Amino acid sequence: MTAKAGASGSEHSVADPRDYVQDGLILIGCSRSGRDLVPECIELALANRHGLVTGATGTGKTVTLQVLAEGFSAAGVPVFAADIKGDLSGIAAKGDPSPKLVERAEEIGLKRYGNTAFPTVFWDIFGVDGHPVRATVQEMGPLLLSRLMELTEPQEGVLNIAFRWAEDERRAGDENMAILDLKDLRSVIDEMGKRASSLRSKYGHVATSTVGVIQRRLLVLEEQGAGKFFGEPALDIMDFLKVDSDGRGIVNVLAAEKLMDTPRLYATFLLWLLTELFDRLPEVGDPEKPKLVFLFDEAHLLFNDAPKAVLEQVERVTRLIRSKGVGVYYVTQSPGDVPDRVSAQLGNRIQHALRAFTPKEQKAIRAAAQTFRPNPDIDTERVLQELKVGEALVSLLHNKGEPSMVQRTLIRPPMSRVGPLTPPERKAIIEKDKANREKYGESLDRESAYERLQSRNTAVGRIKERLSSFSNILRGKS
Repeated sequence: MTAKAGASGSEHSVADPRDYVQDGLILIGCSRSGRDLVPECIELALANRHGLVTGATGTGKTVTLQVLAEGFSAAGVPVFAADIKGDLSGIAAKGDPSPKLVERAEEIGLKRYGNTAFPTVFWDIFGVDGHPVRATVQEMGPLLLSRLMELTEPQEGVLNIAFRWAEDERRAGDENMAILDLKDLRSVIDEMGKRASSLRSKYGHVATSTVGVIQRRLLVLEEQGAGKFFGEPALDIMDFLKVDSDGRGIVNVLAAEKLMDTPRLYATFLLWLLTELFDRLPEVGDPEKPKLVFLFDEAHLLFNDAPKAVLEQVERVTRLIRSKGVGVYYVTQSPGDVPDRVSAQLGNRIQHALRAFTPKEQKAIRAAAQTFRPNPDIDTERVLQELKVGEALVSLLHNKGEPSMVQRTLIRPPMSRVGPLTPPERKAIIEKDKANREKYGESLDRESAYERLQSRNTAVGRIKERLSSFSNILRGKS
């Protein structure tokens, strides 16, 4: 891939995103070597070795995310991205050839710069600005739920007992004792409190006070809107791994503006998605290009106050999911927001400007500069504070996976709209997506733990349960 100078206005009307994907490379932008333009590209074969996009507020991270999503889509790689401010929704619309974007295209020698839209599917946990995203409580599991509810270790132990007891009940023949939504979990926790004395010998002590704390935390979750997330039909993670009729990867955009009001739910949900991908996808080694690229904005929320078990899960998934063909790109303000054990897995790095107003911030800039492979022609620490909007220090993996020397790079202009869709535009795209609308539009509430426990606690239900227990004893003796 070469950068060619001399873009002209007449050539701007030609818009093919595949111009920026050639020979297994995705163009991110251009640096300079003397007077020559040098393309800075992500190698598709190394894109599953993850990445980190950092920079202070207002330095161009969101546009860089858009450029990454466009490039992967054009290469036939599906993308999942969280849209924190709503701006990323513009990827679904053709951009406008604004003077600033045209000037940037000419500055980095893009001869055929133009504008186009990219195939996009919108998702929303609350089901307002996209197709509803749901998971069952069982799929989420006690570890992530404990973090979501900020439980202590003893409280987490009781939650684990709840899951184990419900599982044992299913194995004993009551297949409908499934914990699908918060109503089911509340019923199971309540029932355990009532049966604490009979359950103690098999599962351990279940304190009434602990049951009360968990129930209160579940109420808080419901008030935050988490009840809309837990239930059925549950998301089929494979619906994120699709391409359109032209072979372009679908860009799956999660509406996260309202979700950011509950940052712990946001971080837990995205960790659940990563874990689901890890569990569901087969091993593929190092493919020619990723099966999916996952863009995790505001990534520091994943690590803030996370217990050791959660951090270990994040590190494990990040380290091993590359062999499933998934690239994870964490996006945050400072490289220091990401723990060292996770940061060590992130090979492709794009660093926008950092600001230093305090000694602590100056120290953070020095540390950020030291994460790059040095370039003798660049004072990395100084340049980090001089970068303009849309400019970044870039170091990308090449050859057999070694990082390139850091380069001062102008990020290419997006081809799609810079800025959000209007509500009618978004609604039209959601309505047009008939397959996902029919699959996920209406929630289901089938018989599960709540209904089963309601039934058991009637007079007839108690008699049936005693007869069932007596029958199990007789079968055991025979």
